[in-house]
Amino acid sequence: MQILITGGAGFIGSNLTLELQKRYPDAEIVVIDNFTSGYFKNLIPFKGEFLSGDISDRDFWDYLGKNYKFDVVFHQAAITDTTVSDQNLMVKVNTNAFKYLLDTAINRWGAKVIYASSAAVYGNCPAPMKEEGCLRPENVYGYSKLAMDNITKKYLRLYPEAQIVGLRYFNVYGPREAHKGKFASMVYQLAVKMARGQRPRLFKWGEQKRDFVYVKDVLQANLLAMEKPVRGIFNVGSGKARSFNELVAILNKELGTNLEIEYFDNPYDFYQNYTEADLTKSRQILGYNPRWSLEEGVRDYIGWLKENGFI
Repeated sequence: MQILITGGAGFIGSNLTLELQKRYPDAEIVVIDNFTSGYFKNLIPFKGEFLSGDISDRDFWDYLGKNYKFDVVFHQAAITDTTVSDQNLMVKVNTNAFKYLLDTAINRWGAKVIYASSAAVYGNCPAPMKEEGCLRPENVYGYSKLAMDNITKKYLRLYPEAQIVGLRYFNVYGPREAHKGKFASMVYQLAVKMARGQRPRLFKWGEQKRDFVYVKDVLQANLLAMEKPVRGIFNVGSGKARSFNELVAILNKELGTNLEIEYFDNPYDFYQNYTEADLTKSRQILGYNPRWSLEEGVRDYIGWLKENGFI
């Protein structure tokens, strides 16, 4: 089996790369990244081929199409900074590049494509969010992912045999995200601060809710998408929204701290206040069932952070 992973040096991409290497030791795996939001140390255990490349360059896809042949493509590469306001750049890197990828994967390789969409497509739609329900992104990042999903729907109509799977990630946290700095998950940022004895800071009044999903469940969803003959767009979350206040309480318990929360005003007008995945479709078609509660995921993650010297 020949596998291509874009964005393989990033947070989710590197976890996926190493998991595939472990589960499929005979597979030929090629990773692409330009380190815009990736980090080379995430891939030190990787034994396959690495290429630096710009996914928004059509010529780069022509080169790959002519010189490689893949059975499966995992597309994780993107601008992941949701505060980027350059609309043209966001759509160029996220949406246009995805179309180049699909044209190459379907027409030249006949490959299965599994790509990262996002719960940002839902914005502040009523929760729980359903794949075919309300779609109202609050920023251009969410719009770029919605545009990708719309291209997918078009290609699934045009190519009845094509297998394209979009995974709408909710709030993912876990190992190998530290390089993202202030764009790493709230779980990571709060854990590091609290481990140093600093009070956690939350937007008033900490009752905003998120569907926190551990990266190991995200890997499960990607592997199911590869192994099963499925196509379409699926939510990937825990299926249960939890407040930031609850998260701080869990972190206090796991870190052995008793730090009080400092609240401050939210400066963002495009903030998602409540996200929760409706997993009905994902369970029925993809066979996805999250295995990690927030308590269990945080406990496992804190152990990893300690073992690797982050806290």
